[in-house]
Amino acid sequence: MSDKILSIADGFWNIRGSYKVGGILDVGTQASLVRRQSGKYVLIDAYTLSGEVKAKVDEITGGGKEIEAVLNTHPFHTMHVRAIHAAYPDAKLYGSARHLARFSDLPWEKERMEDEALHALFADDFDFSIPRGVDFISADEKVHFSTVLMVHRATKTAHVDDTLMYMRLPGVAALFGKKDMLSFHPTLSKALERRAGAVADFRKWAEELAESYKNVENLCAAHTAALIGRNYEGSPISERILKALDKVSGTLRSHEAKYG
Repeated sequence: MSDKILSIADGFWNIRGSYKVGGILDVGTQASLVRRQSGKYVLIDAYTLSGEVKAKVDEITGGGKEIEAVLNTHPFHTMHVRAIHAAYPDAKLYGSARHLARFSDLPWEKERMEDEALHALFADDFDFSIPRGVDFISADEKVHFSTVLMVHRATKTAHVDDTLMYMRLPGVAALFGKKDMLSFHPTLSKALERRAGAVADFRKWAEELAESYKNVENLCAAHTAALIGRNYEGSPISERILKALDKVSGTLRSHEAKYG
């Protein structure tokens, strides 16, 4: 999978990069470059930029001088943190508690991605959401369900790592009217908190997310693909989230039966 940069909307670019599982299967990864109302830029998530992609980012941002912050939304997406800081050392660096613990030598800002204080810093441009009823940083490092979901209001674009997955289906599926699919990450069952009320909290969060995404037209998801509203037909993203919630109803019922 070759690196590429997609223009999602005026002021929002999605970078599609390579990530190989076991060094063989390339499931891809992402970062996004976003222009704020101030005219400055932020990078959402880290990726090692090179070649034409880095040249384009530098062209947009005045050689990187206009990038004011890097926001690392997913606590377990850490592979490219050092590289992006080395490329743009003047950009303020934000991460989750796990980022700060894992790379304690880097100049992190005090606000964490999961903190309301950080969300307030960028509230002029973005809406933030964190899944409830699930572990944000799981003790099982293979469980990558949770992230900080971000919506750039000006472009009606969501940037989501892992929690929501979007994929385009093979041609055979299209013959049956199924061209793509939005779903929750398959580690949901392991991410749900082992306590009474966790399922109710998650279900309510998902329903609230769907309601808040009624105006969202584009969704950039890690490891899979970007859903760009102008290019694809189908149900609105808010409806797709509710359908994804319905698909995991069995998982939620099983967990609720065990923990309450």
